[in-house]
Formats: sequence, structure tokens, C-alpha cells
Amino acid sequence: MVNSEKAMLHYLEAYAQLYKRQPKDLRALDHEWVVVNGARMRVTELEYLTHQLQQEYKQGMAEKRSMVNRLLGWFRSGK
Repeated sequence: MVNSEKAMLHYLEAYAQLYKRQPKDLRALDHEWVVVNGARMRVTELEYLTHQLQQEYKQGMAEKRSMVNRLLGWFRSGK
């Protein structure tokens, strides 16, 4: 089990990576509960939310790579 401080750090990193800014409200209430953007949640829920943010970032990067590769292919084909 991850403590609240570590979970918040992971969330902060994932949030900043995806949105290029810091969350407005992120604080620990105790070892089991945190507040994220005004919502009270368990640390386990924050870990799940962090995972979702990381997946969204990875998907966005894959889409960008695909687009760049298609453009490169288009330029290489001489069209």
C-alpha cells in the first residue's frame, strides 16, 4: 500500500505531465484520505486516478507518433 504523500506525488507528476500545470487543490487529510481539486477520496482511488491520467498521456503520445509517422510516409512517397 502506498502512503498518501507518495500517492499525491505520483498524481502530481502525472497531472502535470498531461495538463502542463499543477492541480489547484491537492492535500492529505491523513494516511488514508486526500483532497484532490475539492473532492475527498481514498488514497487507493487517487492511485487509480493517477493510473488513468498516465494511460491518457500514453494514448495521446501514441496518437501523436502515429500522426508524425503518417506525415513522414506521405512526404517520402512524394505526394
